[in-house]
Amino acid sequence: MREYDLTNARWHKSSYSNGEGGDCVEVAAGIPGVVPVRDTKVQDSPVLLLSASAWADFLDAIRH
Repeated sequence: MREYDLTNARWHKSSYSNGEGGDCVEVAAGIPGVVPVRDTKVQDSPVLLLSASAWADFLDAIRH
């Protein structure tokens, strides 16, 4: 399994996040081929690595 260095990842909070402690995620951009996802509320939480196509499928599914 390939390892990814996320030390300098640029995390972006979901536009649906709010300050009320809701269930939210952050994603990191700029990692070729994968989309790292983590819990917004726990910045040292484990990171889930999704393929770019799996992430696109997920977004498509929640939009519909």
